[in-house]
Amino acid sequence: MSLGQTTCVALHGLDGAIVTVEVDIADGLPMYSLLGLPDAALNESRDRVRAALINSNEVWPNKKVTVSLSPAWLPKSGSGFDLSIALAILIAHGALPQEPLEDVVILGELALDGRIRSVRGVLPALIAAYKSGIKRALVSPENYGEASLMTQMEILTFPNLAQVLRFLRTGEITSAPQLDLELSVEEVQPDFSDVAGQTRARFAAEVAASGGHHLLLIGPPGAGKTMIAARLPTILPALGIDQALEVTAVHSIAGSLGTRSPMSLVAPIVSPHHSASRVAMVGGGSHAIKPGACSLAHHGVLFIDEAPECAVGVLDSLRQPLESGTITIARSVGSITFPAQFLLVLAANPCPCGKFSGKGRACICSSLAVRRYLGKLSGPLMDRIDMRVQVEPVSRTEMAQTELGESSAVIRDRVVAARATAEERFANESWKLNSQIPSRALRTTYKPERAAMNFLHDQLEKELLTARGLHKIIRLSWTLADLAGHTIPNLADVQRAHQLREGSEL
Repeated sequence: MSLGQTTCVALHGLDGAIVTVEVDIADGLPMYSLLGLPDAALNESRDRVRAALINSNEVWPNKKVTVSLSPAWLPKSGSGFDLSIALAILIAHGALPQEPLEDVVILGELALDGRIRSVRGVLPALIAAYKSGIKRALVSPENYGEASLMTQMEILTFPNLAQVLRFLRTGEITSAPQLDLELSVEEVQPDFSDVAGQTRARFAAEVAASGGHHLLLIGPPGAGKTMIAARLPTILPALGIDQALEVTAVHSIAGSLGTRSPMSLVAPIVSPHHSASRVAMVGGGSHAIKPGACSLAHHGVLFIDEAPECAVGVLDSLRQPLESGTITIARSVGSITFPAQFLLVLAANPCPCGKFSGKGRACICSSLAVRRYLGKLSGPLMDRIDMRVQVEPVSRTEMAQTELGESSAVIRDRVVAARATAEERFANESWKLNSQIPSRALRTTYKPERAAMNFLHDQLEKELLTARGLHKIIRLSWTLADLAGHTIPNLADVQRAHQLREGSEL
């Protein structure tokens, strides 16, 4: 038989489609034809596959080789088809049996010497294969840790093409590396005890972690804004298994798993530079659409320092994912939706020179410059921020204290307790966090006390609040009530939530 078949996966965002690699070898002028809408990287597989086969002491068929990737209408991209194509060629040439590769998904790029290299998106590809009924996979050693998260599948890994062929011909297999799949949250992390003073900002970070509320920190340079934001993941609860798989899948698509363990249960934190473009922030690309910073921060923290310095439109591009929890990117090659459910933390100086704090005596900026600087944060974006906190410079007394403040572990215990209270309250609902309560439910089932609602309606009547702002304050008040042990938000909880949102004194 001059026909060989193997199975691979083509990714479209986080969704994968099974691709059948068919190879036909026929008499005729020696040539190589690749069909099925391949991109440039996939078109170049011919030379990689030929060199890998020859350097693995195999024979390249000196005939007409036709490679078809079906379904033909589906665009395919990347070098992850190399190994699958090479094995299909050997099957069609009669050098390999077809049976061992039935119901096996094959993912890997080939080096010219036959080594199997890692590819992006292995976890979502295996998830798609498993949903299609495939229970075995062949991946590179670098991808083995990520692939092993699919415990329902048998994962095979080989360092080079020669060992793959030996296994397929004789059944001989080298022992696969044993991985400890006990997912752990024990990683070296900064601690909140390092932060001197800043009682208000620390409390705001605790509230943000408890309810999933967005936060803006305004203060002079060196006051501790970045320190507090960097420590937010240490007080967030550990990710669930399903959440960890989602985070790993997104990072795998982006090719950024080198900085994060595939088995990590720690919430991610992504800190793009303020000069990042809109594509870097929300995702995109001309050929292959990749997730941006807001998707890489899924189930974690997106921290943007020096927020007013961002280019026009960059921060406003986050308005849609802040509301929906997803980001849809439309390009000529297609439309892809990535998850983007993150906690946004913005940090800003009070003025261009950064010294407009306290009595403001050292500030050299005019009042117009100060208003213009903070005006770069648009009104619609600020309306989506739950809390605005003034971070004052650390005092001499606070710096001289030898006793450390509360550690992240202590704060995290309170955060976990508050989230457990909310989860119990929302046991029969489709959401789990206070920040996710729908607007309709806030006006019916989850209303604060009557006096608190009267206070909010007065603010709305005076046009000091928008409808979105009213809903944000009610959600925030539920988190404050959970931390205080109240069964329903009272007037004090709502007033404090209002103060946090307006940035006034606590």
